[in-house]
Amino acid sequence: MAQDEGLITIDNKVSSYLGTGWTNAPLEKENLITCKNLLSMDSGLDDSLGDAVSPENLEYLTDAGERWVYHNVYVKLQDVIAEASNQTWTNYFNAKLKDKIGLSGSWIMLDNLSVYFSNTRSMARFGLLISAKGKWEDLQIVSENFLNQATSTSQDINEAYSYLWWLNVKNSYYLPQTQFEFNGSLISNAPNDMYAALGKNDQKIYIIPSRNLVIVRMGEAAEDSNFALSTFDNDLWEKINLLID
Repeated sequence: MAQDEGLITIDNKVSSYLGTGWTNAPLEKENLITCKNLLSMDSGLDDSLGDAVSPENLEYLTDAGERWVYHNVYVKLQDVIAEASNQTWTNYFNAKLKDKIGLSGSWIMLDNLSVYFSNTRSMARFGLLISAKGKWEDLQIVSENFLNQATSTSQDINEAYSYLWWLNVKNSYYLPQTQFEFNGSLISNAPNDMYAALGKNDQKIYIIPSRNLVIVRMGEAAEDSNFALSTFDNDLWEKINLLID
């Protein structure tokens, strides 16, 4: 939405909005990191230092675009939006999205993570907005062109990842906390065209264009949950398929 308004361009370097020194990387390496790199999880910053995003915790590991890893540094995009819009992230979010589609909930810092605490109905509203290519009733909230990009592979490493969305119809995928490439689709029991928001503690929004379906799951995390997939995904889709086939 900020890009649609002309406030930012995701291909611009992050330091264009936050200034230099937002990481502890050498300046020439920091300036390689774009907003798109943060959205795509290929900033090149070292993920082994934990979730804190203060400069001393954001060390250079590889050049931006050379390594995919699920890393909390993407939350710096909230600071980018705040700087570009000259207001707090929460105020921008509320005015541009929350109030327009009737979400409940709020952003809360949980340790070093910025987490949106809400309910099932609000998750469904967000899913329906994305499923409708960014349109809410007669209002285009976010451009269809951007959402087409956001649900197509955004980098050359993890085929199953785009701009914070996970994609099912791919030949391989990476998961958080590993550099191992898994063969096959992300969730084998799910439809090929499914894409998903795989949230913290196994909270899920599945979108299936071919079925005109948005499916939301909230509840306790599976024992093997790793910030994205768990065995729960395939187990759940085995049951869902009995209802929709």
